[in-house]
Order: sequence, then structure tokens, then C-alpha cells
Amino acid sequence: MKRPTLEVVAARAGVSKSSVSRVINGETTVAPEIRDVVMRAVHELGYVPNGAARNLVTRRTDTLAVVVSDPPQGVVSDDPLFSSVVRAVSRELEKAGKRLVLMLAESDQSRTRVVQYIAGGHVDGVLLVALHGTDSLPAALARQGLPVVSFNRTSAQDVPYVALDNAGGAALAVRHLLERGRRRIATITGPLELFEARERLDGYRQTLRDTGRRSIVALGDFTRVSGAEAMRQLLEDDPDLDAVFASNDLMAIGALRTLQKAGRRVPEDVAVIGFDDIEAASYTSPALTSVRSPMADQATAAVHLLLNLIDGGPTDPVIMPNELVVREST
Repeated sequence: MKRPTLEVVAARAGVSKSSVSRVINGETTVAPEIRDVVMRAVHELGYVPNGAARNLVTRRTDTLAVVVSDPPQGVVSDDPLFSSVVRAVSRELEKAGKRLVLMLAESDQSRTRVVQYIAGGHVDGVLLVALHGTDSLPAALARQGLPVVSFNRTSAQDVPYVALDNAGGAALAVRHLLERGRRRIATITGPLELFEARERLDGYRQTLRDTGRRSIVALGDFTRVSGAEAMRQLLEDDPDLDAVFASNDLMAIGALRTLQKAGRRVPEDVAVIGFDDIEAASYTSPALTSVRSPMADQATAAVHLLLNLIDGGPTDPVIMPNELVVREST
């Protein structure tokens, strides 16, 4: 069977060949009603564009890179939510007819290779995930002249981002504990080189400061082991504390384990709140109260922002809201 041509699609849609070509090449100047009628004709006829020819015209690869800038210990790529982020990104790119290249940047050498790959013109844009406050990668990639969107805030002022309201989420958690009558509220914070850890710590501190209470801070690294150790240290330093807000659920789960070993009842003696609302949060004993982060929605919004940026659209940052999911641990 003979493949339908551009002329056949144009005749079916009742538009010019140039209009069909502009729609196929993804130009944003085409009126929505023209795009709809052309795409309907494309689907009805089973028309398959010549990808190589289209890319020569548009100078696009139809490929986007997702770059995970992770330290060697894998703080983010080992997080249970990371897979949901990658799935959401993959799903949105598939809908948009784009391919995905996943790259890990966890050393100076790998960062150099990422920059070289991007500079080689292999992708149309970059989505950055899990950036550190001093990470030079955002600025290095932005200098390549390609659209770059960050999954969180970065030190590079000219890189647009989609971020969670981390400080607001922490404030939700602390206010909930105060409303439950808790007065000595500690926090287990994540690595402070990560923007989200610093913002969650700031939200915790500011909320306590507003009510005239002091902060009690222990440092973790977003792992269960660090949460358990931080909780042990908190109990040694301040045996009378009656609540703890952990900057992520993994550390909160570790804290629950330490409290149980120490004979402290949750929530009767010590209330515990996490952040992110991973699947395991509802299966702990007791079930963990957590700040729900719409990570999949955040990933979807980041992809849409990147696609808009590639098409010359706006670059305004997007802040995603949080909600508190109350369970038995508080």
C-alpha cells in the first residue's frame, strides 16, 4: 500500500501543504483549529512524517535529556520517589512524541561528560533533577544555549524551575504539631547542600520562631539509617522532646524505629511527621503523618515548562503546593 504524502494530508484537511508542514514541524504560529484538522487527517491517513527531513528543517532531535546531579552516595536517585518522577517525565515526553535520555552526574568527570554531550547538539533541551546549592552544572548547561529547566531552584539565576513549596510544607507540619499541643518540636534535616533541605529547615525554624519557641536540629542525609541515628542523638540531648519533624519520610521511618527501641510511644510520648508521603508512609506502625509532595505533578509541570521554553514560550518559575496527610503518628 502506498504511503500517504504531504499533499494527500493537505487535501484531506482542506489546507495548504505549507500549513501541514508547519503543524508537522511543531511551529507554534499555527492556529489551534488548523492544527486540530491537520492532526485529525494525519491520524485518519496514518501519515508518518519523514523524521530526518523534519529535523534538518527544524534543527531538532526530538530528544530531551533528564540529568540527575547526584552526589556519590546517591541521595536522590536512591529515593523511592525518584522512579515516580522518571515515570511521569517519560509519560509526558511520550505524549509529546519526544525521546528521553537519562544521564547521571555524580562526579566531576561525569558532569564534564554531560556538558560535552549536551554541547554536541544531541538533545533539544535539558531537565535537571536534584541540584546542590553549589553545583556548577546548571550554569554550565545554560551556557550551551539550549533550553534548561530545573526540577528545583538552582544557584543559576537564569535557569527556570518547577519547585515544591518546601518551606510552606514544613510550616504545615510544625503548625499541625503545635495544634496537637506539642511544645518541644525537633527536626531531622537533610543534607544542607540541597535546596529542598535548606528550605524545609527554614520553614521549620520560622514557624517556631513566630510562636516564640526554639529550634532543636539534628542532621541527617535523607536515609533511614541517618534518621534513626539522628533520633537517637536527639533523645540523648533532649529527653523531654515530644515531637519530631523529619525532612523526608525515610528519615521519619528511621526515627520511628529508634523511638520504638527506646520504649517511647508514638504518638503518646513523641509525635512524628515526615515529608513526601511515599507509599511506605501508610504502612509503618503507626502509620506516618506526612507532607504530601505532588512529585508526579511537579515532573509533568517541569516537562511542560521545558517544551514551552523550546518553543519560545514563557519561563516563569512554577511553585507546587503541598498538603498534610494526617495519620496515626501524630
